[in-house]
Amino acid sequence: MAIPPELRRLLAERDKNRCAYCLTTEENCGSRMHVDHIIPETAGGKTTLDNLCLACFSCNVHKSANQKGLDPLTKTTVPLFHPVQQNWRDHFTWDDSKTKIMGLTACGRATVLTLQMNHPTVTKARRRWVSAGWHPPAM
Repeated sequence: MAIPPELRRLLAERDKNRCAYCLTTEENCGSRMHVDHIIPETAGGKTTLDNLCLACFSCNVHKSANQKGLDPLTKTTVPLFHPVQQNWRDHFTWDDSKTKIMGLTACGRATVLTLQMNHPTVTKARRRWVSAGWHPPAM
């Protein structure tokens, strides 16, 4: 479904032109953010501001229609991070190098794993962004 321009503008403003999952900015991506249905349309999710977020290509393609993921620590299936209803800092933090996202909760760990938020290609890009002073973004 096409996202109306006004809705996309509201999303960009709310999400600060960055991925709601990994916080990568649109400027660092070098491409326009995708609009993610947090609850997929196939599962009854609506095209409304409270069910949409911006997502970089990597997070969006790995999330796909997933709403749950495996927590690698507890080996239980848990809901993925909901960027509109939950606070990023409650579930994630950066490692000391600021290039890897660490899950603080079962939800955070499952989201990092499912969305492959520390894929080597992404981590390598973050390393360059950190050295340039472009990352991590201000919260």
